[in-house]
Amino acid sequence: MPKAMRKSRRQMRHKRVRRKITGSAERPRLAVFRSLNHIYAQVIDDSAGRTLAAASSLDPEIKERVNGEGEMSKSGVATLVGALIARRAADKGVSGVVFDRGGFKYHGRTKALADAAREGGLVF
Repeated sequence: MPKAMRKSRRQMRHKRVRRKITGSAERPRLAVFRSLNHIYAQVIDDSAGRTLAAASSLDPEIKERVNGEGEMSKSGVATLVGALIARRAADKGVSGVVFDRGGFKYHGRTKALADAAREGGLVF
């Protein structure tokens, strides 16, 4: 399948999911995006249109841990990002979220991030 078709099909799945999922002040949305090399997570209050917390594999905290341990799998990095986003959300007073997988399968890196966020204290 061509790359453009893959991207457009993921965007269609994401739109379908977003029709049903909305973040509020009480339960913001935990949005996940993964590229070929990196993974990003944001806690978003859709009613106010604000990002409350964000974390990615490009954060200095994550980068130095990944570089310090040598070769780490992408799922391992996603686990670190999930723990970081849970900690940052807790600092902002967020305990419950709605999970938005962004049109990606709940498998692999997406699942690793979600499981780490749950272990970090987020409820979804």
